Amino acid sequence: MEIYSFKKSVGKRINQFHSDFIMSRVINTLKPAHIGCMENGVIGFHQAVIPQLLIIVNGKGSVRSNNEEYIEVQAGEAVFWTKGEWHETKSETGLTAIVIESEELTPGSFMALTPR
Repeated sequence: MEIYSFKKSVGKRINQFHSDFIMSRVINTLKPAHIGCMENGVIGFHQAVIPQLLIIVNGKGSVRSNNEEYIEVQAGEAVFWTKGEWHETKSETGLTAIVIESEELTPGSFMALTPR
């Protein structure tokens, strides 16, 4: 399990075409990707069928991989699990996340690891 940041502080200012915003790149894939949105509750302990990126856009929760230790995560962070890796996500107070699943995910290409 790896945890990345896509917060404003790691983004790049875009000002082309009279724009003014911060872009934090997340992922690029050449192979098909499934993208979904999850809200609240528990994503039970299971193996990732394919590489999976959980992008937390609101709230906070806890994640774990093969061990029993939960790690707190919050909006602005993304959690990456490799194919076959056991994992679980839960939230006591609510969490909204975008999930990207694809055979070809390399979040380290665009995002910085969050120190733990």
